[in-house]
Amino acid sequence: MFGNAGALFMNAMTWWDHETNSVWSQPWGRAIQGDYKGVELFLLPSQITTWASWKKEYPHSLVMTNDLELLGSRRERFNENFVIGLLIDGNAKAFPFIEARDQGVINDSLGSIPILLWVGENSFHAYLRLVEGKTLTFRSENGLLIDNETQSTWNETLGLAIKGPLQGKILQGIPSSSAYNWAWFDFFPESEIYSP
Repeated sequence: MFGNAGALFMNAMTWWDHETNSVWSQPWGRAIQGDYKGVELFLLPSQITTWASWKKEYPHSLVMTNDLELLGSRRERFNENFVIGLLIDGNAKAFPFIEARDQGVINDSLGSIPILLWVGENSFHAYLRLVEGKTLTFRSENGLLIDNETQSTWNETLGLAIKGPLQGKILQGIPSSSAYNWAWFDFFPESEIYSP
């Protein structure tokens, strides 16, 4: 179990684990002090979105909160001033959110790995573009995500083909993070920056 270490490392939050008291860097997911120093956590795909968008996609969601009475009254503005950071096999790339949102669908690669970045009004999802050993290329058409190779239609939030020859196939999600531009490059100085 982790807790907030209450200190910054390179201007980013750190955590500590209750078992060994090791201190972990949030952007790296790596222990920087203690018994686990140098160990990296396996990152899972995640997302940033608004509560309204989440509820639309997952209407039966439950919320864990200590401030239940404040949940309905809290109104924070979605801050667009960040980059979407992707890191696979040592290859890092930063996608400025505003430019990526303007494109909506980005077919790109990290090193030799083909990736898809779908960016909506206030959320994003990153996937591998590989299905059954074939690299797919995606486009947005009338609000739908469609691959050029089979014309299958995909749910962009789930990475699931919902219609067409690939119906039922799932794109593998890839870990992504959001950070201020300067913060991403502090931790990943060799990162590329996406430019349309």
